[in-house]
Amino acid sequence: MFIIKYKKIFLSISAAIVGLSILAILIWGLPLGIDFKGGALMQVSFKDARPTVTTLEKAVAPLSLGQVVFQEDSTDGYFVKTRSLTEAERVSLLGAVNSAGTATEKSFTSIGPSVGAELARKAIVSMILVVIAIVLFIAYAFRKVAKPVSSWKYGLIAIVTLIHDVAIPSGVFAILGHFAGAQVDSLFVVALLTVLGLSVSDTIVVFDRIRENLKLHTESTFAGTVGKSLSQTITRSINTSLTVILVLLVLFFVGPASTKDFALVLIVGMFFGTYSSIFVASPILVLVEAVQAKKKKK
Repeated sequence: MFIIKYKKIFLSISAAIVGLSILAILIWGLPLGIDFKGGALMQVSFKDARPTVTTLEKAVAPLSLGQVVFQEDSTDGYFVKTRSLTEAERVSLLGAVNSAGTATEKSFTSIGPSVGAELARKAIVSMILVVIAIVLFIAYAFRKVAKPVSSWKYGLIAIVTLIHDVAIPSGVFAILGHFAGAQVDSLFVVALLTVLGLSVSDTIVVFDRIRENLKLHTESTFAGTVGKSLSQTITRSINTSLTVILVLLVLFFVGPASTKDFALVLIVGMFFGTYSSIFVASPILVLVEAVQAKKKKK
C-alpha cells in the first residue's frame, strides 16, 4: 500500500508537526486556566450592545488586577478571567465593567491556588495511568504475537502514537493561548483522555488485522501484510472519525461558548489521532521489523 511505500514521508510530516507543537509549548507554555493555577471567573451580560474588549480593558486597567482576560460568551456578555479576587476587588471589577455598559453578574467562581495545584496533579496522574493501562492491555492482547515483532513492541509503538496525539492539540493550545487568550481547563484534560481512548481504539483495530493476516500468511513479507491490513481497515477508520468530527464541528460553531475549546481539542485530536493510527503506528511497526531483520542478518 502507498502508506507503507512512502512511510518515511508520512513519518517526517508527523515528526515536524510534533516538533513544532513541542517548540510552541516550550516557548509559550500551556495557558493554564483557573482550574489549575487558581483565580476567578466572572460571567457578565449586558443590557444593551456588548462593548468591545478594548473598551473593557481600558475600564478595568486602573484597578491594577494584573491580567484580565475577556472572552465572549454565546449570548450578550463576556467571561472575565482574573487572578484570585477579594470581595472588594470583585465589586470594583464589576463596577468597572458597568462603566463600559450596563452589566449584570450572572456567575462568579473562585478557585484557590492549592485546589488548582491538586487538580493539576490529578490530571497528570490520570494521564499516566491511562497510558500505562493502554500499554498493558495491548501487550496482553498481542501476547501470542511473537514474530516478527514482539507483543510489547506493539505497546511501545502505541505510546509513540499517543504522545503524537497529545502533543499536537497541546501545541495548538499553546499557540491559541499566546495569540487568542485561550486557556487550559479541566475540560481540556477530559478531551485529551477522550482522544487517547479513540486513537488507541483505531490503532488496535489496525494491529488486530495485522495479527490476523500474520496467522493466515496472506503476504510473503511483513511490510506487505501491514499494507494489506491497512487497506482493509482504512475506510472504516476514516469514516468513523469523520462522523465524529462532523458532530464536533457543529458543537464548535453552534454550541455554547463554554464548550468551544473542548470541541476544538477533540476535533484536532480526532483528526491527528486517526492520522497516527494509519500513517504513524503501522509504518513504525514496519521500520521496527526492518531493523530487527537487518540485525539478524548481521
